[in-house]
Amino acid sequence: MTAPPITAAVYGCEGLELTDWERSFFAEVNPLGLILFARNVRDAEQVRNLVESFREVVDRAGSPVLIDQEGGRVQRLKPPIWRQAPPPAVFGRLATRDPEAAEKAVALNARLIAHDLLSLGITVDCTPLLDLRVKDAHAVIGDRAFAADPQTVAKLGRAACAGLLGGGVIPVIKHIPGHGRALVDSHHRLPVVEVSHDDLSRSDFAPFAELNGAPWAMTAHVVYSALDPDRPATVSPKVIAETIRGEIGFDGVLVSDDLSMQALAGDLESRTRACLEAGCDVALHCNGRREEMQQAARAARPLGETSLRRIEAAEAQRRVPSPLDPLDAVAELEDLLSTRVVR
Repeated sequence: MTAPPITAAVYGCEGLELTDWERSFFAEVNPLGLILFARNVRDAEQVRNLVESFREVVDRAGSPVLIDQEGGRVQRLKPPIWRQAPPPAVFGRLATRDPEAAEKAVALNARLIAHDLLSLGITVDCTPLLDLRVKDAHAVIGDRAFAADPQTVAKLGRAACAGLLGGGVIPVIKHIPGHGRALVDSHHRLPVVEVSHDDLSRSDFAPFAELNGAPWAMTAHVVYSALDPDRPATVSPKVIAETIRGEIGFDGVLVSDDLSMQALAGDLESRTRACLEAGCDVALHCNGRREEMQQAARAARPLGETSLRRIEAAEAQRRVPSPLDPLDAVAELEDLLSTRVVR
């Protein structure tokens, strides 16, 4: 029996193991990958079993499994089993005192995260944020951003990507072309950024342009009135073609932010169709709700040749990790942070 084509979607699942319905659904629609959340995590053995069961169902040992393991507020693998990583802003503060030490610390922190993820079979981490920290913007970004300065964000973002790739994990830069100026949380409302194109180019776009060779990027559910006043970036052909692929020059795998977020209008079928028709390579649906997954699947078309090329190129950037002693690495990281930055 011929396997169905791989569809341009990544889904979440409901709990600690795949239900019978989820197994049947994933086998039928054959999504590119799976994304994990705290609801899917109990301990290391359980996570490994969940990851392996998904790959068995889709019959692809290399199928991407994603997670948001940023550190700070956004960390799905939590203590006491896993290390609490610092929020990115800690490294930004270190950079004001010792830029070289900050880059080293970011890379080491990312390498430690990759060590944890790869041991579970997780191969894609939805980090680092290249969004700027903007005064008076909504706190949804806040200390998840490295800094307010585009150059610092680019340097630390590059170090984070290097640390993850060196540990065998693909980074996802986000939220392209920039979420930092949003005045509302796109999980709940649609942000509208009313800033000139020139200002956006000089600031928000700059870190993404510096890292346009990154393997994956995640879109922002944000309207940029100077670019497309009618549609958020995720579903805007104009923003994706002219800004993300054009001006910024990103040619890696472009995945939507979670399509179930309330910034977007319409049902999940229309949202999925809109993001793929706009130019996203992959549609992301996270909450594990059956009805929404079924709606998204009706619009999740097979991956095209260009998207498959991008996925293969991204996979080629992963490295076979060199040996790492986590205890020594954590001690080195803590020394870098404790001796150079005031928390």
